[in-house]
Amino acid sequence: MERAQGTLFERILRLPLFLLLVGLFSGLMLLPAAYAGIIREHETGRAFLYSGLLGLILFALIALAHRGRDPRHGTLGPLMTLLSAFALLPALLAVPFFEGLRTTSFMNAYLEMVSAMTTTGAPLFDDPDRLNPALHFWRALVGWMGGLLMWVAAAAILAPLNLGGFEVTARAEPGRREQRSRKEPGAEMRMRLRTTALALVPIYVGLTLLLAIMLMVLGDRAFIAACHAMAIMATSGISPVDGLQGGAVGLPGEAVMMLFMAFSVSRLTFSTDTVTSTAGGLAMDPEVRIGLIVLITVPSILFLRHWLAAFESAEGLTVLDGLRAYWGSVFTVMSFMTTTGFTSADWGNAQSWSGLQTPGLILMGLALIGGGVATTAGGVKLLRVFALYANGHRELDRLVHPSSVSGAGPLGRRLQKDGAFIAWVFFMLFALSLACVTVLLAAYGIAFEDAVVLAIAGLSTTGPLLAHGGESIIDLAAMGTGPKVIFAAAMVIGRLETLAIIALLTPDLWRG
Repeated sequence: MERAQGTLFERILRLPLFLLLVGLFSGLMLLPAAYAGIIREHETGRAFLYSGLLGLILFALIALAHRGRDPRHGTLGPLMTLLSAFALLPALLAVPFFEGLRTTSFMNAYLEMVSAMTTTGAPLFDDPDRLNPALHFWRALVGWMGGLLMWVAAAAILAPLNLGGFEVTARAEPGRREQRSRKEPGAEMRMRLRTTALALVPIYVGLTLLLAIMLMVLGDRAFIAACHAMAIMATSGISPVDGLQGGAVGLPGEAVMMLFMAFSVSRLTFSTDTVTSTAGGLAMDPEVRIGLIVLITVPSILFLRHWLAAFESAEGLTVLDGLRAYWGSVFTVMSFMTTTGFTSADWGNAQSWSGLQTPGLILMGLALIGGGVATTAGGVKLLRVFALYANGHRELDRLVHPSSVSGAGPLGRRLQKDGAFIAWVFFMLFALSLACVTVLLAAYGIAFEDAVVLAIAGLSTTGPLLAHGGESIIDLAAMGTGPKVIFAAAMVIGRLETLAIIALLTPDLWRG
């Protein structure tokens, strides 16, 4: 019996990866269906139940059609599957959302699912009460699964191809395997996926449960605690109550959330499958060091700016208000640096305390920097920033001592030279993508400032920038179909990164 079950499991694993994702997400639709039944939202529950059953039936029929076939795997086949998961799979996920809400267009439902799947969390519906708890739960669950997909795909798909930030420390070109593994068969790729999933899924699920329990202990309702815990771990920023201001955890809860955001700063916080894990551990990790510098410097500058304005007015100036305002800056900086996008409940205290508005340009800059390589965070990534810094530092040394030899070691020299060059190429591609998306959005009549905010929010997968990046909230739902399609494409490109898209467009990498 066990042998038969093992054989069945192996046959399921041999199915196309995209088909497995369709089956997995179809099965997950039964969770909001059950929750909708508990809270007596029967119409929403039926929409998820019927969609989930239909998806599972289609999965079973296509799986039977593939029985006995030996699937062919190209070099970049898994990468194409990953692109399809972010661009095509949301169309399936939008069906129960559209049928459950019934007051929006399918385009809006699809955009909402792309936003959740790419962990962007763009606020498409300004009023949280417009969605019932089951729909909020589905948004949070899709965002959480999107983050989990990136956790697993980073090590199983992107790392062998030297993409997603791994190209900075790799010896092979981006999109190409190392010489020793360029002939890796499809079976080995699937074994890598299986091994990585078995190692990382329990960690991801356990951390989410732990954070949810801690938020419940601190005063949040179970539903809100679960949604916020999933949003923190996936850096989606999806909230059923319009952010932390609608929660009940206060400063202790924000401190706990900030602690769990550290898993988006460096992959070394939960895994040792990166090259930098051999360079001194977490204490010497370049991403952690750059992140700490940003976390100390930016809030201090913001606090000094507000403190000087409050000192000049000298009205209502207390030490407690100052400390709470400083904490609000620290938490918000950490949140946007990890592309989560939550703002502290004390974020507004600094503005009311001093009478100054915090420039959205700072938040956009933090989102552009992004979090760690192979984490759920988006943006340019801290390791690329460190590679450019190391290269600049080395060039300054060579100005003083032209014949000197770097003593940074093999990994350090790699970062200072080839790694910095590839990081600079990525920066240029990111800048070109930003310019193209901005121009395309402006061509539809969107104001230039709003177009820039939309482009940065999409490419850095930081949707809350639409509410905090500009002078006013950007109403994404009120835009036409063209801007929505462009924004959806920007989110997919930002999640998968430009180098991966270019790798998919290279014909010679598909041969054989």
